Amino acid sequence: MSERRARPAGGRGAGGADEELAFAGVAGLAGLLRRKKVSAVELTELFLERLERRGPTYNAVAAVLPERGRREAQRVDERRRRGAGRGTLDGIPYGAKDLVAARGAPTTWGAPTYQDRVLDYDAAVVTKLQRAGSVLAAKLAMVELAGGGGYRYASASLQGPGLTPWNTAHWSGGSSSGSGAAVAAGLVPWAIGSETSGSIITPASFCGVTGVRPTYGLVSRRGAMALAWTLDKLGPMARSAEDCALVLEGMAGPDRGDPTSSGKQFRWEPVRGRELRRLKIGFAPADIEEMAAPAAQEGLAAGLKVLRAVGAKFVERTLPSDLPYGPAVSTVIFAEGSAAFAQLIESPEFETLVDAKQKAGLRAGLSVPARDHIDAQRVRVRIQEAFREIFAEVDVLVSGGRGAAAPRIEEPLDVPRGPGTRSSMDSRGQPERPEAQRPNNAALIAAGNLAGLPAVCFPCGFTAEGLPLSLQVVGPPFSENLLLSVAAWFQAQSDWHLRRPPGL
Repeated sequence: MSERRARPAGGRGAGGADEELAFAGVAGLAGLLRRKKVSAVELTELFLERLERRGPTYNAVAAVLPERGRREAQRVDERRRRGAGRGTLDGIPYGAKDLVAARGAPTTWGAPTYQDRVLDYDAAVVTKLQRAGSVLAAKLAMVELAGGGGYRYASASLQGPGLTPWNTAHWSGGSSSGSGAAVAAGLVPWAIGSETSGSIITPASFCGVTGVRPTYGLVSRRGAMALAWTLDKLGPMARSAEDCALVLEGMAGPDRGDPTSSGKQFRWEPVRGRELRRLKIGFAPADIEEMAAPAAQEGLAAGLKVLRAVGAKFVERTLPSDLPYGPAVSTVIFAEGSAAFAQLIESPEFETLVDAKQKAGLRAGLSVPARDHIDAQRVRVRIQEAFREIFAEVDVLVSGGRGAAAPRIEEPLDVPRGPGTRSSMDSRGQPERPEAQRPNNAALIAAGNLAGLPAVCFPCGFTAEGLPLSLQVVGPPFSENLLLSVAAWFQAQSDWHLRRPPGL
């Protein structure tokens, strides 16, 4: 029997106890499994049912994997009965963005062209997580081809527009749209997302969950769709920073089959009170006061106030204003993405893609001059040097995860409407607006990705309409422990990450 795609909503409703389990998080579920309060099979059945019943509400699921999930869960329970548990992730279900290969499951890359494709191998990260005992329950929806050509509408996906569980009239963010929505709605405890320039940070922010963009090379990408070889990263999305840290332990590590692998491991060793108070945190007031949307300014300021309470020293520090962050990252993505998809672009199947801007961008990318790509790489070096200078003075940078809450799904993503509006940020998270009067870090997503730096995005409040807002912290290469510790401290002082969308 083959695995099945997401089907229309229906079936029994979940009870209160099931709802509590669905939102217990990785650490909470690990404790219940350890104390034998629940089995891996029971957890898997719970999340399979939620994926089937609620997934279509948010266009979050590409395929539910009941046969694989049950098989893996049964193996976990059999091992546990023999006293052979494998650690924190053992027996906990998860979902993978649909650009990650999984044996026997549809791997569509969010595009109609590949809607019937089934691969016969697992991505390296899936194999690694299986060894840790994680249970793959679903493939999760994404923007077609991860938005390689740029896209104008949230509907640029095989499953339709991703919808944030906080208000289904609004977008869940791209390109890891299903991963963000599935975690926020309790369809899975955690999910794999990917980021080339903003595709973990954006859905984490719009869906009110925590997301980690790891240092380039920390997590193997072997078996995952290539968009931009020099930018792509896989990372976890979960309810809390601690959960993300526990998952990142299982995802990270060397892979001889991935030539870009750093060869480094990750171990969660949280930085605590006194050490956190010694930090120097760089920030730019203009990020909130000028660059953020008016509806987001109060919530972002409130989140920053909580972070200030850690007692660390806050100093104004910004990226250089004379570097073309957005154009540089776009040039790299267009050139490398179009090269990756050249065979598709030159075939009749190319016309099946949903978004006209996406198709135009991919075609144009085939004609990016080598000189432009080389110039973008030179800009990348200058950006890396700028960050080295910044992190010689501060330990981390903090800014808004996104400068606004999730846009409505019908709103074009590429139409500038002046400072402080969501529409003045394009689908990759790059600024398309007049510059602020003061130095700012509005280009932190583009710059951080070009430099290969880690970031953690975490919820920090809501707009008056009830849409989530977030902060992000960015640090030097392989500073994930510090960034996650800052986010975990923040979450120990607040409860925004524990809030549930209406009706869940």
